[in-house]
Amino acid sequence: MEYEIKGGSFPMVVCKLQKGETMKDESGAMAYMTSNVKMDTNTGGGLLKGLGRALAGDSIFLNFFTAEEDGAEIGFASYCPGKIIPIRLDGTNSIIGQKSSFLAAEEGVDIDMYFRKKFGAGLFSGEGFILQKFSGNGIAFLEIDGEVIEYDLQPGEKLFVDQGHIAAMDESVDFDIERVKGAKNLLFGGEGLFLATLKGPGRVWIQTMPIAKLAEAIIPFIPTNNEH
Repeated sequence: MEYEIKGGSFPMVVCKLQKGETMKDESGAMAYMTSNVKMDTNTGGGLLKGLGRALAGDSIFLNFFTAEEDGAEIGFASYCPGKIIPIRLDGTNSIIGQKSSFLAAEEGVDIDMYFRKKFGAGLFSGEGFILQKFSGNGIAFLEIDGEVIEYDLQPGEKLFVDQGHIAAMDESVDFDIERVKGAKNLLFGGEGLFLATLKGPGRVWIQTMPIAKLAEAIIPFIPTNNEH
């Protein structure tokens, strides 16, 4: 499989497939495909696995697209302005992503729900207890809100992040929640009561404009029924 990411702030990943190669996506991500691609829809591993993906923010069913000839082409488009990042999995590494981060992947990539191990991290992180886990072999394409910054944490190195800006991380990264220190910071800082603490080793992908913050920025400009 060869791919190219196009579209700037409204990205699409275009995949070129050889005969027999298969891509899969969440329902609705496919933007176009050539006539020599065959589509099949199923739960991708049984009803329980499908329900697990639904709890993690995606759909119960996956679409599978298989090339019937060499040179078949299919495009997967992001839902919101941002970036599409390719992550190569080799069977030894796993990535934890925010809810609804999955866009598309090669057939050998496994998509499962992931439970936060620490109670505080699940309760106060803003993302809940259930995230998505990507493992197996192949390339997974994740959609990121806004621009993306990749940070490589060394062993023991810590990074403090506003929870909504965490897009994805290596499974090796330790995730916890820490209360903001200082009464003035709590009352007037405007950063909320808790920050995420990410401890290395491992990579972290930071998103610049979480979709929730984009919505908050737009809401004041939406006319209401009371306005004339």
